[in-house]
Amino acid sequence: MSETALQLQPIAIIHSPYKEKFSVPRQPNLVQDGTGIVELLAPYNQPEAVRGLEEFSHLWLIFQFDKNPVGKWQPTVRPPRLGGNQHVGVFASRSPFRPNSLGLSKVELRQVEISHGKILLHLGAVDLVDGTPIYDIKPYIAYADSEPLAKSSFAQEKPQIKLTVSFSSEAKTQLEKFSKIYPQFARFITEVIQQDPRPAYQQGKPTEREYGILLYKYNVRWRIQKGTTNQAEIFEITETT
Repeated sequence: MSETALQLQPIAIIHSPYKEKFSVPRQPNLVQDGTGIVELLAPYNQPEAVRGLEEFSHLWLIFQFDKNPVGKWQPTVRPPRLGGNQHVGVFASRSPFRPNSLGLSKVELRQVEISHGKILLHLGAVDLVDGTPIYDIKPYIAYADSEPLAKSSFAQEKPQIKLTVSFSSEAKTQLEKFSKIYPQFARFITEVIQQDPRPAYQQGKPTEREYGILLYKYNVRWRIQKGTTNQAEIFEITETT
């Protein structure tokens, strides 16, 4: 083993509507309106560094789970897809609690913008918290990276929708104002919550708890309707100060 450890520094950060881990979908293609922008940092924000990148439709982002406690990891984890009660090895999962806290995400590239000294990569749906540091960007190569017949263990199929989502009268009124800025805000909120971002041990059970998630600059509050286990109601949407 080399005596010199690899020293990493971010080459970019991502801007996304997800202001906290709780609201982030577990894969980028589950919430179509949760788009993001990668902003390259100096000294990597040079036009030459992204020359030809617009010829690719998708990218790989290598990032850091920077919201996790440093050094906190275990050899086994309990994936939410298995109900949170079965253990698999950390390297047989995509758990964020890893020895080096590095993640990999495949995203759609919609536009490369070079303007006023900034380089911005406009993306499709993402699964990263706002401000996440990016350590590398690589183009997705279809013939090499795509494996249609790949075996994916417990995650072979896209997860099913877990919650039906409705809006209270008050939330609908609030939504009308905010939708002028984000026309698809109702669909965005619905797709985030219908995946049920709660911990696995809270899912599928009646509860009187109220939950809140931060999307863009808005606090969205919701609850499971009384007498049900899978019907979520958005009851308040307020702008944070």
